[in-house]
Amino acid sequence: MATVNVLNWKKEKVGSVDLAADVFEASVKKEVLHTVVQWQLASRRQGTHMTKTKGLVSGGGKKPFKQKGTGGARQGSSRSILMPGGGTAFGPQPRSYAFVLPKKIRRLGLSMALSHLQKEGKLFVVDSMQSEGKTAELSKRLKAFGLKKAVLVDASVDEKFSRAARNMPEFKYFPVEGLNVFDLLKYDAAIITKESVAKIVNRCSLENA
Repeated sequence: MATVNVLNWKKEKVGSVDLAADVFEASVKKEVLHTVVQWQLASRRQGTHMTKTKGLVSGGGKKPFKQKGTGGARQGSSRSILMPGGGTAFGPQPRSYAFVLPKKIRRLGLSMALSHLQKEGKLFVVDSMQSEGKTAELSKRLKAFGLKKAVLVDASVDEKFSRAARNMPEFKYFPVEGLNVFDLLKYDAAIITKESVAKIVNRCSLENA
């Protein structure tokens, strides 16, 4: 179990908190992180792509030309895949790309992502996340904190802080329930509140899987 400093937004120490070793000091395996990210992105895919098959193309009620005497292959419908404007054979159809990933693997991946940031010195714990609701004020605060991009994780959503962070594409704010491997790796840094630590540990615990 590691003990880390709790900081204020001026990056001054205001306390300390213990981080569970099984969540914040887990052994990082790239293949597990890769699998979890694949699962996340696959679940996000719409899968609405579609081409028209022979049965969906309009027309085709009349035989396009006579059976014999043309010198060409016989055709019974203009909707044939061999005809211009006809249907498509074996084209993409609407489908879901989502697949099942065991809950233990998902929680393990989240622990590994957090452990990676902790090891790299890119995980920070602050005393609270409160804002006036102004983007300029929050931007100035984060710039002084020394981060160009990061995820901001709170125990529960603060409406004013959420409003201030909404127009900042380099930062993403959400409660513990929204914490995910893809965003942790994409933004490459995380600021979490002291209050959210217990919830994060509870969510990542393999005993609850």
